[in-house]
Amino acid sequence: MEAYLGILKTTPFFRAMSDGEVLSVLGCMGASAVFRPKGSFILRAGSSTEAMGILLTGRALILQEDVWGRRSILDNLTPGDSFGEVFAASMGSCLSVSVVAEADCQVLLLNVGRLLSTCPNTCAHHAQLIRNLVHVIASKTLRIQEKLNHMSRRTTREKLLSYLSAQAERSGSLTFTIPYNRQQLADYLCVERAAMSVALSQLQREGLLQYRKNEFTLHTPQQAQSTKIPPDQ
Repeated sequence: MEAYLGILKTTPFFRAMSDGEVLSVLGCMGASAVFRPKGSFILRAGSSTEAMGILLTGRALILQEDVWGRRSILDNLTPGDSFGEVFAASMGSCLSVSVVAEADCQVLLLNVGRLLSTCPNTCAHHAQLIRNLVHVIASKTLRIQEKLNHMSRRTTREKLLSYLSAQAERSGSLTFTIPYNRQQLADYLCVERAAMSVALSQLQREGLLQYRKNEFTLHTPQQAQSTKIPPDQ
């Protein structure tokens, strides 16, 4: 586990903890590292789990699918991101989402039940770990609220502008890269890909933005006037 200390200490779950404390926690929570190939399930909707996960390498998506295979992406996971905390803490509850490997992944699994019970080793850092877990869950709740804010907009155009504006604010720049390809972005916003492509093209023609693959640049109203594409072009 020492090989993963660098990435683990960047995660909010292990905030304010020393190397020794992190390694102690891994022992207390029965940590195990598992490999999941691209396209496979890390967690699957309909099952239950006692373990939360932390992505060590690779990429993964949190998504929901209905019985017809239509899916909605809830979040994108990169190394250091955690998942499954709420379901693991709600012991016996059924997963309503799946976590799927978007690339080959190494995943660290941690038994949350051991965290929520009295530590037999009376770890001094046990309380800190619980505070960190609450912080992680609260942060994810805010991210879900943000997604709901985007989805509540009436049109595909408004959903795109809401999402892209939030990404610009998060990055601190009007030029930024999003973590999704076109189909994934459509799945995240719960819109049809074709309608989204039309809306993106129209926004670019109006000078409100420019994009290439998953890199976007947003323009202020003043800039939009100078970058607007004439109707006959």
